[in-house]
Amino acid sequence: MKTERENLPRRRDVLAAGAFAAATGRLPAPAAAAPERPWTMKLSTSSIHFSKLPIEQACERIASLGFEAIDIWSAHAGCPHLDDVAKRLGGAGLKDLLAANKLKLCAFSVYQGGYPKYAKLLGEAGGGIAVRGSTKAAQKGEDLTAKMKAFLESLKPELDLAEKHGAYLAIENHGGALLNTADSFKAFVDSNAHPRLGIALAPYHLQRAKASVPEVIAVAGRQLLFFYAWQSQAGVNQLPGHGPEDFQPWLAALAKANYEGYVNPFMHHEPPPDEMSAALAKSRKYLLDCCTKAVAK
Repeated sequence: MKTERENLPRRRDVLAAGAFAAATGRLPAPAAAAPERPWTMKLSTSSIHFSKLPIEQACERIASLGFEAIDIWSAHAGCPHLDDVAKRLGGAGLKDLLAANKLKLCAFSVYQGGYPKYAKLLGEAGGGIAVRGSTKAAQKGEDLTAKMKAFLESLKPELDLAEKHGAYLAIENHGGALLNTADSFKAFVDSNAHPRLGIALAPYHLQRAKASVPEVIAVAGRQLLFFYAWQSQAGVNQLPGHGPEDFQPWLAALAKANYEGYVNPFMHHEPPPDEMSAALAKSRKYLLDCCTKAVAK
């Protein structure tokens, strides 16, 4: 008779498949199996890029640019969208708004306010990803793995909520945060045993930490749930196709990992809406060109 520990990997695989299906609408391929067809990139972008517009107009802009899905932000930098949705539309109203624009829900970004505040709303909207940060970086002399395990344990109440509401958490790396160095990603992946917990990868912060984006993508593997297409530059040059970074190796690494989430062009301190629309249109075209080349190799 197999022990409980021997049964755990198979059980976890089943749960993880369900979590991926809830968030992406697709079952993940077995980790050991090569993809049967070329990797397909899915594109989303974030509502904060149009934070001066109502959520309805932000959705219209994002859909008109050809993006498949939207990442809706809470009140970071004054973005009104998620709180407005919660107050005025509710989950059913948000589903109707997205359907009217033929958009899927990529994520809620809940850096401001936290996941519990929006857990029920995300569930009512169909479930999916809630993106949040980690905690302060390990200090000199602290054991990184021990601190990472303690952080993951602290997420248990939020993960219980995620299970209840058909969602899961993606933890973003950030300068000065526990999750940011290459070693911290390995500690996260090695310590994480929860099928509803994964990583939101921000290359902007990895570059500032002098870490290799393709190498970290490989480390994250099947635990990578959200990918910011975002480079460490100023202004609109943060976006793909504007700054100097070649995104082809990053997309090739995502393809090799058989990443099933969205690629999300991103920047902070957005220009006015018309300029933002033009910048995102250029980024989308650039990423599609890069993907064609990356997958062909």
